[in-house]
This record gives sequence, structure tokens and C-alpha cells, in this order.
Amino acid sequence: MYVVIARWYTKEGTQNQVLSILNQVVPLSRAEEGNRTYIVNQSVDDPRSILLYEQYVDEDAFRFHASRDIFGQLVRDKIWPLLETRHREIYTAIEPA
Repeated sequence: MYVVIARWYTKEGTQNQVLSILNQVVPLSRAEEGNRTYIVNQSVDDPRSILLYEQYVDEDAFRFHASRDIFGQLVRDKIWPLLETRHREIYTAIEPA
């Protein structure tokens, strides 16, 4: 399983706008054939801190997700300009033996 952790820190006062746009992104992402999980988390201590936890069947499924026009329109064009910082980490899920 291909795991993506995206850590976003919103610009002052934009976190609600980012979360509103993510409300559109989540069902579209979850509907993708290769998506297994897409969860938005907001820090209890700092509401400007948002963590996305995503799981895909493989890297190709993630690349499909990232290449979709809707991803570009909602995430790159609308959300990224509202962020102070963003960082992405990639993991492989380890299944118990």
C-alpha cells in the first residue's frame, strides 16, 4: 500500500476556507478506483495545521490522483495559495506477518 502524508500549515485566517475546499476533494478522491483512504485531520492545538492521510493501492494510483484536472483546479489552484507551508511524506504500509 502506498501511503501519502501531507502536512499543511495554512496562512492566518484561511484554515476554514481550506477545509471547505477539502470537503469537495475528499469524496472525489475516495471515489477513485486506486484510493483506499483519504482522511483530513486538523490539529487540536493549532487549527492552522492540517494533516492529510491518504492510502493508494500503488504509486500509479497516486500519480493518477495527482494528475487529475480536478486535483489541479481544487488543490493546486485554490488550496496551495492559501498555505504558508506544505510538506509531503511517502510511506509503504507494512502488513503484519
